[in-house]
This record gives sequence, C-alpha cells and structure tokens, in this order.
Amino acid sequence: MNSVTLLQETAIPERVGTRAAQRIADVASLFAEDMTFVDEELSRAVRTGLTPATDSAAHLLEAGGKRVRPLTVLLAASCFGAAPTQAVRELAVVAELVHLATLLHDDVIDDGMERRGHSTARRVWGNAVSVLAGDLLLTHALERTSAAVRHGGDASALIDLITTLRRLVDGEVVQLRSRSRLDLEEATYFRVVRDKTASLFAWAARVGARSGGASEAAAQSFGVFGEHVGIAFQLVDDCLDYAGDPELTGKTLLIDLHEGKVTLPLIRAVSAGFGRAEDVERAKTGDDAACLRLAQAVRSSGACEAVREIARDHTNRALAALHGASPEGTSRELLAAVARELTGRTK
Repeated sequence: MNSVTLLQETAIPERVGTRAAQRIADVASLFAEDMTFVDEELSRAVRTGLTPATDSAAHLLEAGGKRVRPLTVLLAASCFGAAPTQAVRELAVVAELVHLATLLHDDVIDDGMERRGHSTARRVWGNAVSVLAGDLLLTHALERTSAAVRHGGDASALIDLITTLRRLVDGEVVQLRSRSRLDLEEATYFRVVRDKTASLFAWAARVGARSGGASEAAAQSFGVFGEHVGIAFQLVDDCLDYAGDPELTGKTLLIDLHEGKVTLPLIRAVSAGFGRAEDVERAKTGDDAACLRLAQAVRSSGACEAVREIARDHTNRALAALHGASPEGTSRELLAAVARELTGRTK
C-alpha cells in the first residue's frame, strides 16, 4: 500500500476510533520532506541567540510535540493544488515558533512544573530566562514571516501574525485576571480559548490557504476552520486534565486545577451543583484535598462527556467551513482527518 493510499484510508471518518493515535503521524508522512525541514529549522532557531535563553528554548523543543500547527499550514496550502513552496515551509516553522514561545510564557505565568512529561524550562533556568527565551522565539518568528513575505508568501502574513499575537496576549490577560477574581462564566472561558489557543490555529490555516493561492473569501473560511479546530482542541485538552492517562498525555492529572485555571468541565460541574465555588478558591491556593473533591465532582457530573460533545460540534462547524471553501481532494480530506483526530484524541 503506497503512502497516498494509506493516507486516503486514514481520512475515512469511520476510522477515527481505530486509527486515531496514528492519524497525525500518517498525515505528516505525506509531507515528510517539508516536516523534516520544519524540524531542522526549529532546532536551528532555538539555538540561534545567546545562552541560557537558547538552552531554555531547546529544552522545550526537545520535549516533543505533535507539530499540528505547521502541518495545518502545509495542508491548507496544498488544498489549492500547489506543492508547498519555500515560503510556505517558512510560515509552517513560524506557526510552531509562536506556539513554543507561548508555552514558555504560559509556564512562567502559571508557575508550571511539568510540560510534556518533563520539568518546565522555568524550573531549570528560572522565570526570567524562560520569558527571554519566549521573546527570542517571537523575534525569530517575526523575522521569518517577513522573509517569507519577501519570497512570495502571503503578503498579509506579517500583519495578520501581529494581530494574532495581540489576541494571544489579550487571552492571557483575561485568564490571569480571572485568577484574582473567581470567574465561572462560560463566556469568559470561551474568550480565553478563542484568543489563547484558537487564534493561532486560525492564523495557520488562513496563511496556508492564502499562500497556496486561495481567494480571500476562501482564506477567511479556512480561518474559521482553524478557529473551530483550536476551540475543539482546547476543550478536549481540558477534559484530559480530569480523565486522561498520564502515561499517554505526558502531564500530571489535575494540573490545571493546581495552576488555578478554570476550565469548562469545572465550570459545568460547579454550575450543576456537583462542586463548590469555595473549593475552587481553595484549589487555587494549593489545597490538595479541595482539588481531589473537585476532580471527583467533575467526573461524577458527566461534564467531560458534555464538553467532548461541544468539541465535536466545533469540529463539525470546522469541517463545514473547510468543505465550503476548498476543492475536493486528498489534502482537504487529510486536513479534515487531522481535525477529527484532535477531537477524538485520548492523549
């Protein structure tokens, strides 16, 4: 079975349950040369600068990752018939550089202890170094985007990225604000998710589509696709904090609770009377007993199942936007397969 046949098979919706763990790897194999370029350039970028900032950035990169955002750029471009150009590959690198920078900053803001099964960079090199490492990666991202535009990439990629960076910051500020004043409003939660997570997925899909030759209307629809995929991704990630397998997810259960993050499963459980707001406040101060009570409340409430259903709805909305904007073809179905995998994943 050749690689294209294999990947067409993985794009079948009914295979989500049986091939979910392998799906993204199979899709990425179609772009093996491009993804190798992405990985090599990421390794080069995190080592370009001064130590110990570069050591901190490399520590995070070497912990692994799915590289979903670069793959989104490549797939979005190829949906319009052209093989990824050098400019598209550079923009794929940018998508992951920005993601890595946000993780370095998030771990400082959250006092994070573990990331991808390893000690966070801030625990090894300290908060100041990790902040500077994130800043360093953002400068690399902006430089590469500017270069990609000069070499024929999406002409609006840079200004679009700057707007996206502003949304990332706004989302972090809203989330930080809710830690000093308990906020169990779903509207606040979704504002954070759209800005902190979904905006970068939307940028990756939009810039990839434009670079592949899509019309502006089609590119905007790809942005809608990316935004809904990003929301679904975060909803599932929040469920895994309560119901995931640490050996598969690479993160300690209840880490969001310990870091003071109010996520949708928790909001739904407390709103339904399965948990107490007072315990949320106690959990934010490091009260392990309160964390355990809330975890049990979330699990017994059925909130995670309900949140996964919301994630599936966002995936369906993403697929509707994708199918309405892109011509039929293997790349479109593979991009759809990635979206389904992110919703159905258990790790």
